[in-house]
Amino acid sequence: MNTVPGPRSAPGTSDPATAAPRGGATARDPWWDNTRFVAATLIVVLHTGGSLLGRVEALHAFQLGAWAFRVPAFVLLAGVFSKAGPLGDRSLRALIRSVALPGLLFGLLFSLESWALGAQFRVHVAQLPWNLWFLMSLFFWRLLHPLVLQLRFPLATTTVVALAVGYLPEFGMQFSASRTLVYLPLFHLGWWIGQGNLASWFTRRGTLPVAVGGVLASVLAGVLWHRDVEGRWLSMRHAYAPADPMGLEWAWLIRLAVLASAAALVLCLLRVMPRRRLPFVSALGAGGFTIYLLHPLVILPFRETGWIDRVDRPVEVAALVLCAVALSAVLGSPPVRRLARPLTHPPAGLLLRPEAPAPPHPDAPGPASAPAPGAALAPASR
Repeated sequence: MNTVPGPRSAPGTSDPATAAPRGGATARDPWWDNTRFVAATLIVVLHTGGSLLGRVEALHAFQLGAWAFRVPAFVLLAGVFSKAGPLGDRSLRALIRSVALPGLLFGLLFSLESWALGAQFRVHVAQLPWNLWFLMSLFFWRLLHPLVLQLRFPLATTTVVALAVGYLPEFGMQFSASRTLVYLPLFHLGWWIGQGNLASWFTRRGTLPVAVGGVLASVLAGVLWHRDVEGRWLSMRHAYAPADPMGLEWAWLIRLAVLASAAALVLCLLRVMPRRRLPFVSALGAGGFTIYLLHPLVILPFRETGWIDRVDRPVEVAALVLCAVALSAVLGSPPVRRLARPLTHPPAGLLLRPEAPAPPHPDAPGPASAPAPGAALAPASR
């Protein structure tokens, strides 16, 4: 019987964005790692050429055509590895160490690097810079999801919230409030898939041509309509605007269409993604979270000093894209992951209280069951 493989990761190699602590996990599933590397690499390509979007048509088309395969794919993968039950002490401590602290630390590194490049020094707390909003949202998704699972219709309810929050300007970029609520349905969908649902979609041969068609349709939409789709419809960080084509009262329909398209396209991406271990790709995909965190620090100097803006001819654009792919591969490599581990998994021994000792095993004798002095000890039966 074909089933969707459950999320697995080797101890000590899990990316916090896409893995939750699971006892007894011994191996990584290459399907998730392959998808993770593709999504992370597409993000790196966009951020590398982001300053050229206004004048390079191919990159602007790429921004729309591959949108669902970047951040929405990362959100859904994060949900795949989310836990269903309430977060215990161990999970909460891991959340602080692997999500909250790296977010604050990389925000500080970004501020220091920007300052060294001539910008004013700023401390980012309520609004993390550049791509670090994802870590803040991930922190809240993991806290909120056990509550979401108590709802009778969690996917429908979170979708209604995602649509309604567009009418509340208070939910904006501060604490990544808008993106957290808008992407929450995708996070929950990822968890639902991680429980083994939609197995027929991922395993039946007849669904593969449909998935390929979906991916090609996304690329075609990027080529044909990339100048017609407004960037704020995809950013999910702002309230609706009266200037929306359908008016303020029907603006939620645009967001609904965008979210539904994102969910469908990520499912198509997962369906076409090879489920076997791929040379280089699977190993590099294990470092998807490291790629996500480190690449802005590498790109920022080239962007701020004007090197990227000098790219003009098609051959130069192609070379820039290849450099972005190479950067993703280098940052995801095992040596770089090991070197960056103090940053991506900073030590928190001084911040967190010592872990409570594990409770005794139920079969272990306690004070109440201790034998009386001089009593004969019979062999324990099992």
